[in-house]
Amino acid sequence: MGSGLGERGLEEPGGEERIHILRELGFTTRKVGDDLHGAAVITPEMHVPGTNQLRTSILAIWADMLAGLLATVVMGPRVPVTLELDVNLYRPAPAAGAVVAIGRTAKIGRSVFVAEMEFTVDGEPIAFGAASFMVAPDPDLQLPDGLSVDLPPSRQRLAVPLAERAGCERRSPGVATLPRTEDGLNASNTVNGGLLALAAEEAVLSLTPGRSLSFLGLRYLQAARVGPVVATANLRGRVGRVEVRDSGNENRLTTLVTAHTFDG
Repeated sequence: MGSGLGERGLEEPGGEERIHILRELGFTTRKVGDDLHGAAVITPEMHVPGTNQLRTSILAIWADMLAGLLATVVMGPRVPVTLELDVNLYRPAPAAGAVVAIGRTAKIGRSVFVAEMEFTVDGEPIAFGAASFMVAPDPDLQLPDGLSVDLPPSRQRLAVPLAERAGCERRSPGVATLPRTEDGLNASNTVNGGLLALAAEEAVLSLTPGRSLSFLGLRYLQAARVGPVVATANLRGRVGRVEVRDSGNENRLTTLVTAHTFDG
């Protein structure tokens, strides 16, 4: 299970606060009526390697953040965890511009919360998505007191490519690894679901250099607790299937991922 929640500050031994990896993407949110609006500016560090296109996994990260924050309004103080998440692009994402994301509640059920998201860049629609959440099974997991759905600007911005910042590496064609780091966890103290999307994307992209993803769909089966996470992709034509496993926890399957690539 994943969650976009967990962009908390981390205390370093010297008293300095270290920023969560995802906060370095510069995504801010604010409540507008019943909706949640997000905004960010695309930078070169967000590009798919070898292209001038925004990573689809970053849109998935932002979708997870929007939907997860909306879920806290309904499920808090219990911690919501992501069950499924998907992002669909109309065309390859641009190299630059101002991203605006709008998250809306689609369903509030007894056990499942569903939200949908729309993305534009400089006013032009580029993608849409949806995500579903449930309450974390552990009742002792609680959201921080005073958690707000409004995310202010972060004082730190991504200074290196996202995969490098997260320590995500392509080990061989179709295989990518991601370590468990304190600045990459969610509110459940497990590997953030958006970073699992990054690992899956890297596994697919290692088989299709120079392309980007037109669709990314994730089914979170269980939390990645130990790491490193290993994503293994198989690609037939433009359709990829990825298994994401927690190698440090008996190699358990954590996430099943479907990906579609744009034509080269």
